[in-house]
Amino acid sequence: MSKSVDDLRIVSVTCPDEATALAIARLVVDRRLAACANIVPGVRSVYRWMGEINEDSEVLVTMKTREDFVESLFTAIVANHPYQQPAIEVVALSGAGRGVAAWIRAETGGEDSTALPKSFKSVE
Repeated sequence: MSKSVDDLRIVSVTCPDEATALAIARLVVDRRLAACANIVPGVRSVYRWMGEINEDSEVLVTMKTREDFVESLFTAIVANHPYQQPAIEVVALSGAGRGVAAWIRAETGGEDSTALPKSFKSVE
C-alpha cells in the first residue's frame, strides 16, 4: 500500500441517468481533472429536498483526482449537471494500492502528465 496519498481525493456525484454520468465522466477525464471516473448505475437514493422526502434511482460517479483539481472538478460538474444542487462529495484517501497514487498524479494535470512513472506496472 502506498503511504503518500495526502494529496489524493475521491470526488463523487449522483446523476439522474447514465447519459449524464458518462458525459461528466468523459469530460473530467478528457480535461485531466480526474485520472479515472467509475460509473455505478442502479443507486437508490432517499433524500430530503425542499421539505419533502424523495426516492429516486440514480447513477453514481466516483472520480480519482488530486486536491489541486477539486475546485476545477466542482466547476466542471456543476456546469454540466442538470440538478439544481448536485450532491458533490469529496473524500481524502487514507491509502491506495501500490502504484495507484503515482498513476493518479501522472494522469491528472497538464499535457505533460501523459507519461506514467517508470515504476508503474499495469495489471493486465
